[in-house]
Amino acid sequence: MPSHPPPEPADAAAWRAVRPAIVYPAGTLPQPDMAMLGAARQTMTKIDEVIVPPRDARCFRVARGQFFRIVSVEGPQVGDLNLWNAHDLSERFFSGKTRALHATHVSTGDRLWSTMPSLRPMATISHDTLGWYGFDADGAGIHDVIGTRCDPYTNRLLNGGAYDFCCHSNLARALAGELKTEPRAVEQHVHDVLNVFMCTGFTRDTHQYFMKASPVRPGDYIEFLAEIDLLGALSACPGGDCGATHSSDAAACHPLRIEIYEPDRTTLAGWPWPSPSDYHRGHGAQPAR
Repeated sequence: MPSHPPPEPADAAAWRAVRPAIVYPAGTLPQPDMAMLGAARQTMTKIDEVIVPPRDARCFRVARGQFFRIVSVEGPQVGDLNLWNAHDLSERFFSGKTRALHATHVSTGDRLWSTMPSLRPMATISHDTLGWYGFDADGAGIHDVIGTRCDPYTNRLLNGGAYDFCCHSNLARALAGELKTEPRAVEQHVHDVLNVFMCTGFTRDTHQYFMKASPVRPGDYIEFLAEIDLLGALSACPGGDCGATHSSDAAACHPLRIEIYEPDRTTLAGWPWPSPSDYHRGHGAQPAR
């Protein structure tokens, strides 16, 4: 039998009219010193770059205090970014907490937070050439921490296919290559991403996750300060600009470029490098007798 919603209580309208409370109000977090970052950016020298081919992924390493950019080089292309502590893969980017602490989409001055128990900034966004976009009439923004990444498991669930160049698979291959093992041995380390350059939101009627063509153009970039030593992986999504489809070879795709920069370290002499959370981790348990 078809299910029907239960009848509304008499005070339904009153409940819907309750004012929302922001979970983590603006100003709760210590704010990064953007003036210091601006001064450091003026001294940067590019020391390395990595090209990510279309429908593929590559790993890169960034030392604490270096900057890195993800750059559009040929045409509109979305990238899926994973970050790990370079010395401990169990500490990795926590998209859900980043979303809760900042917003559904991130830009200059926001930070990418790591998983518990460390829960600290892994990287701070120091510049974003798409920061002008904001939120459009559909409620869409750029650089989302909503989506998980396209993956072969969901693809198979929905259409029975076995497409091997989804971002999850791309990231697994890249990490396996970096660690000299097989993708199935490391895919558990692949995690929810920062959807770089992706334009997304939720529909107002059905509240479903949607994507639309990214406004990214060649030369656009998002730039980060590495707050800890990082191992990163970036996938050039098979959806291209993600304006119509993903998880197939249908979309036009383009490479992305990762650039690594070394600043004059004296410009960051006063930067408060983050330590892991000092929470005692007792979680209220009684001591064993």
